[in-house]
Amino acid sequence: MAGTTLLDIKGVETYYGNIRALNGVDVSVKEGEIVALIGANGAGKSTLMMTIFGAPRARAGTITFSGTDITQMPTHEIARMRIAQSPEGRRIFPRMTVMENLQMGASLDNLKYYDEDVEKVFTLFPRLKERIAQRGGTLSGGEQQMLSIGRALMARPKLLLLDEPSLGLAPLIVKQIFDAIRELNRTQGLTVFLVEQNAFGALKLATRGYVMVNGNVTMSGTGKELLANPEVRAAYLEGGHH
Repeated sequence: MAGTTLLDIKGVETYYGNIRALNGVDVSVKEGEIVALIGANGAGKSTLMMTIFGAPRARAGTITFSGTDITQMPTHEIARMRIAQSPEGRRIFPRMTVMENLQMGASLDNLKYYDEDVEKVFTLFPRLKERIAQRGGTLSGGEQQMLSIGRALMARPKLLLLDEPSLGLAPLIVKQIFDAIRELNRTQGLTVFLVEQNAFGALKLATRGYVMVNGNVTMSGTGKELLANPEVRAAYLEGGHH
């Protein structure tokens, strides 16, 4: 069962200039959970992800990680607290090889685990091992997503933030990515906060979920409850899953 609260977001408001993108958002993630945040494009999901890292900053509310208030902390310091992110659009280093990309993700504090961590990534994503010397930019979309997650895992995170990991990928690859996330959670107890437009896949994977509409969290519950909820089904699931 999930333990203590690892990430606690309370009353967070974020603005782009004068436009309010998040309206007092409350979200919590407990240790050992997979929590999904679903919603339509433009609902504010990615903004929340980026606000956790302090770019943009929350103008109101608090973000607490592992008992520490990180709301105003510089981004590089937040990253050192063992929060790793696989951002939307993957953003790997295209000119670097698979191996070099993984090296970029490695935690400087934990280099003694480096070989072991690389091995774990290759066990999780055997395709990356086959492509070890290939440049990131020449990989398929699915392989780039695997590399983005693998790079984040090299930091030995306590919390993994995944922003739209299934975006633009074929259903079979999406299943592989989601299976890998489930496996990490099950075998390593990794806590995952997942932002996803693929509501069906995300809620099947998640312990709990939140629904975001226009910068507000409008609903929350277990993954099963939200999957069964008629409003969620009508808005996000009808005809949407494969």
